Amino acid sequence: MRTCIFHDYIGAIGGAEKLIFTLARELKADIITTDLDIEAVKRAGFPDLNVFSLGDVFRVPPLKQIDSSLQFLLADFRESYDFFILSGNWAHYAALHHSPNLYYCHTPTRAFFELRKRVVNSQETLFRKMVAYAWTGTHRVFERYCINRYVDTIVANSENVRKRILRDYGRDAEVVYTALPVSKYRFKEIGDFWLSVNRIYPEKRIDLQLEIFRALPDEKLKIVGGFSKGDWAEKNFRKLQKMKPDNVEFLGEVGEDELLELYATCRGFITTALDEDLGLTPIEAMASGKVVLAVNEGGYRETVINGKTGYLLPAEKEAFIERIRNLTPERMIAMKDDCIHQAKNFDVPVFVEKIQRKIRETLERKGM
Repeated sequence: MRTCIFHDYIGAIGGAEKLIFTLARELKADIITTDLDIEAVKRAGFPDLNVFSLGDVFRVPPLKQIDSSLQFLLADFRESYDFFILSGNWAHYAALHHSPNLYYCHTPTRAFFELRKRVVNSQETLFRKMVAYAWTGTHRVFERYCINRYVDTIVANSENVRKRILRDYGRDAEVVYTALPVSKYRFKEIGDFWLSVNRIYPEKRIDLQLEIFRALPDEKLKIVGGFSKGDWAEKNFRKLQKMKPDNVEFLGEVGEDELLELYATCRGFITTALDEDLGLTPIEAMASGKVVLAVNEGGYRETVINGKTGYLLPAEKEAFIERIRNLTPERMIAMKDDCIHQAKNFDVPVFVEKIQRKIRETLERKGM
């Protein structure tokens, strides 16, 4: 069966991209996107994938998102493939011309739903607020319509996202947890630095991480993560650079080998995203035998076992500061095996088998 995966755009590589790359490799599927940095795909460890671009999109939000939506809406590859997987906040518009399909939902577009007021209020001028209000309101209507009219099957990446899908789209979805190839991660040592891996978006609350380590001058934090030029993360990165204490280092986007080495040699892992969909990076850290300190929100509650593979903490710097001060290397070593065991629940074979089952169910329901 010829399978195609539509994914929004591929520049800065995050958990969603790694998951789609892994799925494409396992299903021998092609990937179709808009903006494409093929070198980023290779750096992520997937030089063998067939990835094609529909064409570049506007760099400036919200024109970028609108342009991407239109490119997927107008795309037509019905004669080239037998099944279509949709991934991202804009690629689901490809469902108009591509069925049978399965939408692997990382999350409904949060800027259109529970974060809409925050997005509008964050704009600097009244004109920009009006544009943001009009765009998020209008695009939300189109998103709901497309999901309910043209998407055959929805799969959620977590229970947290399943609840959002039910609330925002009025549809239920089965949960198939995000996966990663656990066996390639390794433990080397409890090192002398903490690690954070995330895109540089405001909702990742990296400013909270900076404040935590400002109060811990004897500790070090390395932050991995990039952004696509022209997106919201670029402005946020410039702001964070100005407030960064000396014991924090931004590494930008790194290659797969370097990232594996950072996981293997860090002291522990810290993540602070606002109501994270699920979060692949804590699983990567646990697969490397490292303790995870996460905010007690969203998908982290589904991956981190509090007190066993890490700690779920209030989104307050004092709670993180106290936990970091009290964590000894001996305690971290004692938690290593539990971390690795928990990560194995998110291994690739489990994920692929469940996705293949959902594909078969979709085909049967469509009479194919």
